[in-house]
Amino acid sequence: MSSTAYTRPSKPPGPAGERRPPRLAKELGRIEPKKLGIGLVAGCCLALLTYISFARLFAIYSPVFESTSLVMKNAPPGSTQQNPVMPKQQNKLEDEKDIGEDETGRKEPSFPEATEKKETVTKSSGDETEATISCDENGVDEGFPYARPPVCELTGDIRISPKEKTMFFVNPSGAGPFDANGEKKIRPYARKDDFLLPGVVEVTMKSVSSPAVAPACTRVHNVPAVVFSVAGYTDNFFHDNTDVMIPLFLTTSHLAGEVQFLITNFKPWWVHKFTPLLKKLSNYEVINFDEDNEVHCFRRGHLGLYRDRDLIISPHPTRNPRNYSMVDYNRFLRRAFGLPRDSPAVLGEKTGVKPKMLLIERKGTRKLLNLRDVVALCEELGFAVTVAEAGMDVRGFAEKVNAADVLLAVHGAGLTNQIFLPTGAVLVQIVPWGKMDWMATNFYGQPARDMRLRYVEYYVSEEETTLKDKYPRDHYVFKNPMAIHAQGWPALAEIVMKQDVMVNVTRFKPFLLKALDELQE
Repeated sequence: MSSTAYTRPSKPPGPAGERRPPRLAKELGRIEPKKLGIGLVAGCCLALLTYISFARLFAIYSPVFESTSLVMKNAPPGSTQQNPVMPKQQNKLEDEKDIGEDETGRKEPSFPEATEKKETVTKSSGDETEATISCDENGVDEGFPYARPPVCELTGDIRISPKEKTMFFVNPSGAGPFDANGEKKIRPYARKDDFLLPGVVEVTMKSVSSPAVAPACTRVHNVPAVVFSVAGYTDNFFHDNTDVMIPLFLTTSHLAGEVQFLITNFKPWWVHKFTPLLKKLSNYEVINFDEDNEVHCFRRGHLGLYRDRDLIISPHPTRNPRNYSMVDYNRFLRRAFGLPRDSPAVLGEKTGVKPKMLLIERKGTRKLLNLRDVVALCEELGFAVTVAEAGMDVRGFAEKVNAADVLLAVHGAGLTNQIFLPTGAVLVQIVPWGKMDWMATNFYGQPARDMRLRYVEYYVSEEETTLKDKYPRDHYVFKNPMAIHAQGWPALAEIVMKQDVMVNVTRFKPFLLKALDELQE
């Protein structure tokens, strides 16, 4: 992993630079009404009224017409409820505002011509719906080491048989990204990692010439399907977000809940853990792709999820045509968990009010050995400090983070909880020894800026790491830390990731003062 940020030392911070907030735009869905064959059976007025009537009906029930799609509440996991209940209109309007509250006056950015997506169109005989398929195959960005797996979108007669692990696609021409057998296989996990992908359920898209050679529908859906996996590195909060929830948000949030999820590598405990988010994105009970025996029929479908970089959502012509940002994802999380704070406290706003700091404790690797000393220093500087360790209760910990003005932690998955901070809060990252600049910046630093958080980072010295107790000072761990990176992840995991740190409070103090200053800007 190359970086221009390596060798950056920790030194007392200067004035904060000006940050440009991400642009937010929203592409409103447009729907062309069905063409109606109108014979010479009535006068012009009657024909016109008939046309308008059918056009409006189509718009109301279209699953991709964002402002008019039906919003229904779904039963909790495990429930036998079959008929969703229509919520109050006020709740519907609130939900529709989740993604685009700050859109007024913003313009759609102009994108370069997309080259990743190739679309094949064929007309299904005897059917008014065009059969189309487009796949995003080129998921590599310069400077980003993790390639994205293929994602395919289909429109037409789609029949999903979880039992056969197959999406049958009625495709009379046979054209599309299929092999000689008319198949394309995808492992729908949103991180292309050669180590983990063999453990992801493989789903086959099969092109068939007519409905007669496809399995008969046992359940028909009037909303699009999205098939994805929760295998891989899930159960790590960083990967729960980067590999599943953010890609799911990016792929489906514009559907306003009118979408059906089918989950492979189904983990009941994982689905339960993230039920508030899944229910915010879909109004329907998730389908366990590993055990379902029905044949589900759809008119639109996704196999796989679009993703960007880790904890980053950038404009892109195919992956993100609606120009969503991490600020939108933060807003979505606050609404899903009912988090009250959208902005942090400002010093001096109320006499005697102390800025709140949440210090995330680690009890495995990369522990902060002098935690009590750091807490004492923070309290001496005027922070009201809470120390907590993240656990399985996502909502409970999200509430603690959202109540904080400053989040402080040693580099690790716990820093992912910055997604719950109010916009404008401060993130302080303690970066361990070992030329961790690239990971510190790309995994947490730049995402914090994209979320419109203020960011302060502190790099530990040789004297502040327990590596000094394991290796002599003339060892390459100290003389040439990049040699560890050259050996790959196993060496990083064994050496760099297993160190603990003991922060020099005198050296650390200016960085805490910088965090205080950020709250006053």
